[in-house]
Amino acid sequence: MPELPEVETTVRGLSRVLDGRRIASVEARRPDLRRPLPVDLGQRLTGARVIHLHRRAKYGLIDTDRGDTLIFHLGMSGRWRINPSEIEKHDHLLIRTDDGTRLALNDPRRFGSLDLVPTAQLAEWPPLAALGPEPLDLTAQELRRRLNGRSASIKLLLLNQGIVAGLGNIYVCEALYRARIHPNRPGGSLSLDRLKRLVPAIKDVIQEAIDAGGSTLRDFASPEGELGYFSNSFAVYGREGLACGCGGTVRRIVQGGRSTFYCARCQR
Repeated sequence: MPELPEVETTVRGLSRVLDGRRIASVEARRPDLRRPLPVDLGQRLTGARVIHLHRRAKYGLIDTDRGDTLIFHLGMSGRWRINPSEIEKHDHLLIRTDDGTRLALNDPRRFGSLDLVPTAQLAEWPPLAALGPEPLDLTAQELRRRLNGRSASIKLLLLNQGIVAGLGNIYVCEALYRARIHPNRPGGSLSLDRLKRLVPAIKDVIQEAIDAGGSTLRDFASPEGELGYFSNSFAVYGREGLACGCGGTVRRIVQGGRSTFYCARCQR
């Protein structure tokens, strides 16, 4: 599933061809993805100029000069393609700009979404309003406040988008490993000293993944078609049974229906 670094990579790729361009045409090739597309999507976007692209958590945001923001979520398998050589079965939204650039939103499993929201109301849009702080803006003190009194495991709490926005399974596993924190530890039990290790680990993992273009495990590619190579740096994710640098062995457990990878020897 595309996580924060993959969405950031996507937004940066789209910015290079969309920022400042006028949208010449929009074609929705099906009426829905995970949920129905806005019925007036084409009418509101056609002729509009893109004035800014940005990201919030795992959502990509495309602002136009008409006061609208197109919000996309890549779901489990979504990706944008720039100037595809041919239109594929799972290219569900097509956009053409005034300079002839073509964009296709491809989503084979259709767990992604597209919404069009007045830009002035973005902060009140329920999925965004429910989000916690961005991981790159997080402080240990703020995380401690948000974990206070929580008995759930730190792994599951970090996946809670209301606590920290945008963290996903891969990068939480890697950050907990770097901070030497066991994924089953109750979140509310972590001392400030431990959180002062964890927060920088989260930021480092996220920034390194962004710099590497994200992680390609199955479907993800940048809009230019490039694969993310942060997966080459995984210390624990997907490495069950392999040796940890401390001499221990990477283990896998299931938490909240997702695989967690960790080293029982150095993560306490």
